[in-house]
Amino acid sequence: MASSRHVAVVTGANKGIGFAIVRGLCKQFDGDVYLTGKDEGRGMKAIEALKKEGLNPLFHQLDISDTNSIQNLQTFLQQQYNGLDILVNNAAIANKVDSPASFAEQATVILKVNFWDTLAVCEALFPLLRPHSRVVNVSSIRSATTYKECSDTIKATIRDPNIKMDQIRNLMKEFEEAAKADQVEERGFRKSAYGTSKIGVRVMSFIQQRELAKDTSRPDVIVNSCCPGYVATDMTSHKGTKTIDEGAVTPLYLALLPPNIVSPKGEYLSENTIEHWPS
Repeated sequence: MASSRHVAVVTGANKGIGFAIVRGLCKQFDGDVYLTGKDEGRGMKAIEALKKEGLNPLFHQLDISDTNSIQNLQTFLQQQYNGLDILVNNAAIANKVDSPASFAEQATVILKVNFWDTLAVCEALFPLLRPHSRVVNVSSIRSATTYKECSDTIKATIRDPNIKMDQIRNLMKEFEEAAKADQVEERGFRKSAYGTSKIGVRVMSFIQQRELAKDTSRPDVIVNSCCPGYVATDMTSHKGTKTIDEGAVTPLYLALLPPNIVSPKGEYLSENTIEHWPS
């Protein structure tokens, strides 16, 4: 029989910002908190570390690049909870400066994980979202800096208030094709796979909110994206100026928005503040 308890899921959470988000949810959220990651060994080490702090997170394996892994989590949540209350899509990768891979190869891999796989998690788990659920898609300030160097045509597509999911999918595909043809800048993009993927996450969140708002059977489901800031993690080679707990502040704020709040909805936030696309 499914539990009536509330439940939260954080992806990519065995270290870094995701780990800190789990820590914060364990302290502030009245329900079960699942730390997920693709490696069970590392995930359980993270669980043990938090238990030593007196917290009680739970672990579930999730490799967002593996359709079966996503489906296993979806089935588990359906059977154990018959729903989902908080989803934080934190799992992501960035290109490494010393990578031997070509830009085209890196672009394909980065967009797959950061955009396509995150979207796949949403498509699998959104049917489980209960009334008053909160979804946080972790984007980046790089979405804004990358946007600033795109062509006016691409900027207009990104800013379009009526943009459809197919349009942002197509834009991500166009970037990948431009990378393969070594014509990224010629086709109006900035040469940043990570930044482009985070544009995708930011626009995806806006579209998801707009569509979920139409579902009157599940009122007050809110989706936002955010920038956690420049955090000292493996992704930044520990050069960031923020601690992981400081980086978790805005994601936690959005994950714990009170019921029936008017704003933010479908927005992008940094330092708990709504930010718009730069002019």
